[in-house]
Amino acid sequence: MKRLLPLAAILILSSAGPAQAGLFDDAEARRQITNIRQDLEGRLETTSRGQLELANQNEQLRAEVARLRGQIELLVNEVETLKQRQRDFYVDLDTRLRQMESGAPPAAAGASADPAAESAEYEAALNLLKDGKHREALTAFDAFLARFPAGNFSAGAHFWAGNAALQAKDINAATKHFETVLNKWPNENVAPDAMLGLANSQQSIGDAATSRRTLQALTERYPQSNAAQVAKQRLGKR
Repeated sequence: MKRLLPLAAILILSSAGPAQAGLFDDAEARRQITNIRQDLEGRLETTSRGQLELANQNEQLRAEVARLRGQIELLVNEVETLKQRQRDFYVDLDTRLRQMESGAPPAAAGASADPAAESAEYEAALNLLKDGKHREALTAFDAFLARFPAGNFSAGAHFWAGNAALQAKDINAATKHFETVLNKWPNENVAPDAMLGLANSQQSIGDAATSRRTLQALTERYPQSNAAQVAKQRLGKR
């Protein structure tokens, strides 16, 4: 009888084994399913967060593109205005040169002793500026003004010298020349542009507040000028 007990115990354990193994298999399956579910949920959350960030970035890019388009339109308009003012000025210069060549009295007072030399030097300095030789043009205008301080082209020489200096990054010289135009020749046709050049000089050294005040003064002092229209655009006015 005692010999039969181990055999019976073995049979009982053998019959219980498969059922118990099945229980372990179900628990493992549930654990794997839970892990898969958690992994999928994590991936979905990551994907959703990425899509939200992408949408925000797209919105920011659209806003930036719109802002840049506005700036480009403003700059294009300003360039066209500047080109027109430059053409107008050269037409006026050509008229003065023709008057001097024909012996007619010049438009400005203070004729020089050598009108031909004065017009030749002035035109030479302008050609340097038109060729993009800003530093050389500034030197030429300064030499011209030293030789003809009260000549027929003094206002224009100071104005273009200011532009040459601004392009050459000599802000002190640019400021001096623009202010000279405004102080001595406030009614000349280059005066509004000189005031705009002064605002540009102030902006170039980071003095935005003073530049805005100058632009505001320009719109009030020369409201009908093309320079004032550019100033209004910069100030955000209509």
